[in-house]
Amino acid sequence: MDSVKELNFLNGKRVSARDVLRTIEKCNPATGCLMFNIQCSGEKDVNEAVNSSRKAFDLWSRKSPRERGQILCSVARKIRTRVEEIAVAEVLDTGKPIYEARIDILGCADVLEYYGGISASIRGYHHALSDNNFAMVQREPLGVIGGIGAWNFPFQCMSWKVAPALACGNTVVYKPSEFTPTTSVILAEMFSEVGLPTGVLNIVQGSHETGELICRHPQISKVTFTGSVGTGQKIIKSCADTMKKVTVELGGKSALLVFSDCDIENAVKATLLGNFFTQGEVCTNCTRVFVQKTILKEFTKRLLEATKKLKVGDPMSEDTMVGAVISEAHGNKIMDYIDSACKEGAIVSCGGEKIVPAEAHLKGFFISPCILTDCSDDMKAVKEEIFGPVVSVMPFDCEDEAVARANASPFGLAAGVMTRDLQRAHRVASGLQAGIVWINNYNIFPPEVPFGGYKMSGFGRENGLAAIEDFTQLKTVYVEMNKDIDCPLYKS
Repeated sequence: MDSVKELNFLNGKRVSARDVLRTIEKCNPATGCLMFNIQCSGEKDVNEAVNSSRKAFDLWSRKSPRERGQILCSVARKIRTRVEEIAVAEVLDTGKPIYEARIDILGCADVLEYYGGISASIRGYHHALSDNNFAMVQREPLGVIGGIGAWNFPFQCMSWKVAPALACGNTVVYKPSEFTPTTSVILAEMFSEVGLPTGVLNIVQGSHETGELICRHPQISKVTFTGSVGTGQKIIKSCADTMKKVTVELGGKSALLVFSDCDIENAVKATLLGNFFTQGEVCTNCTRVFVQKTILKEFTKRLLEATKKLKVGDPMSEDTMVGAVISEAHGNKIMDYIDSACKEGAIVSCGGEKIVPAEAHLKGFFISPCILTDCSDDMKAVKEEIFGPVVSVMPFDCEDEAVARANASPFGLAAGVMTRDLQRAHRVASGLQAGIVWINNYNIFPPEVPFGGYKMSGFGRENGLAAIEDFTQLKTVYVEMNKDIDCPLYKS
């Protein structure tokens, strides 16, 4: 199939772009085959989407938080009835295994349900002042939100941005990644089906050109972005001219600290959770695993045994654990990192090979999960974000050393600690420079708690009550209760 697909969503329906900058090929990562072409939306399309959302803002922002929450909860229920359909579309877009896509989609329902449930509790507060005067602090929506999503978790990225934005009374113009354009439109259609007013949620497809138009649009009040550090920096600069608020969730090079008193089996499980979902294309992954020397040999042995059991292959097969990376270009980049590690002295103890599946139709880029050993902290593959199924295992002696080495990174998105010592667990978690720290687990994302990073991993938070703060602004209203006001400048 090579036809152009209508994937913009404006004023409650799918439409073609009116101002097509170019067309972009959308390929199936697993088969390598062209699925369709998408239209890169231009200025007219972005303007139409923003104008639609601005008009809808007056209606949507005046609805009570409870009414807005009911819409979100209705979408959550609808998602749960259509999990398989959405998961299949997600697999075709991303190349991830079908079992994992189902987990992702159900997690998105949880996020929408969470914000639907807390919407009615969004409120300001009251201050009593002297002489019966008082002040009200009101929490108000920002206006039109520009959302720009990543390709590794397309349905999740959109859900995490749209749910709190809408709960707070904002409207949204959303641009998914050009690599994964499909499921965002499905979500927008479900919102429309449960009664979301026309124009509250609009979608424009495109690449960096379309994103730039969103960031520079003077009537967009905030941009929320998930993606690479380089793109995030460009977005921040683009938003500066119009003083937009910005949330950027960027890259990571996270560390897992495995202490000698840990449950080794659970440490291996945490390493698998922290590296091989979505073919390793996950920003929070613990791609640096520091293991206390006394258990290094046993831990590595068990990790290799577990990793070699992971089946790489057809994402639609129920027993596949690792699917295809997003594209050939990205696959080659991952392989270059593995080659560089070998040249710098690391050993590929497991995987790291391009796999050619037995099924003839699978012509995408498949990489066997890779364990690098004999690594040092200054290696390129250890310092830089690979965004693939590659993990480096390195020894350490003492707690202070492990924390210092974990923190010696420009990134600060996530970290993990594996230990049975409760005091050590909290002490180390406190010392780690990361926005998220898991103790005795990894890559768990409950919607109730904030998600975001330190340092070059971005700023602002998604999920939890923190997102409510990021999608609202405060207005102080002072009320004078006395008939005559005190003004030393006024002489009667």
